Amino acid sequence: MKEFKKNKKAAALKYDPKKNGAPVVVAKGRGELAEKILEIAKKENIPVSQNNDLADILDGLDIYQEIPPELYRAIANIFAFLYKLNDKLSLR
Repeated sequence: MKEFKKNKKAAALKYDPKKNGAPVVVAKGRGELAEKILEIAKKENIPVSQNNDLADILDGLDIYQEIPPELYRAIANIFAFLYKLNDKLSLR
């Protein structure tokens, strides 16, 4: 279990169509920093989607970097899921 936490990765994305052409990485981290990102998301009622492959790719991007076009479909699917979840839970 300890090894899993050490290798855990997390990334946070933000999308503002008025400012950016695509979602932007606003936070990312491994290990304890990943745990902190997830803790903040939970505290702020921000839905979380788990996708290890995508986390690996996002970990390679810079903070405030827009996601590359190759990720548009994957991120769009996650955002659609999260918007539906927000509506369902009346979090918006």
